[in-house]
Amino acid sequence: MKIIRFSSLLCLGFICIACSTPPSKFGVYQQSDGTIGVHSPKDAKEQEARDVALAECQKLGKRAVTIVEARKTANDRFPMTYIYVCR
Repeated sequence: MKIIRFSSLLCLGFICIACSTPPSKFGVYQQSDGTIGVHSPKDAKEQEARDVALAECQKLGKRAVTIVEARKTANDRFPMTYIYVCR
């Protein structure tokens, strides 16, 4: 009986791991002033960061984004940060 319970629990654990969402390459956050910040990895282009920001703005019911600021950071994993305004 313990083997069946352990096997079913183990199987359920593997299913949960297999169905999980992989981590995004971009770090997306919403600032207190309503702008969207996107931390971009080394190999990404500005257009890819814009697409990620647009997807986040669409979740908020907005249709377009406008870039406000692009700056380099000291972070090795995310060397660029882009700030967008949802419109």
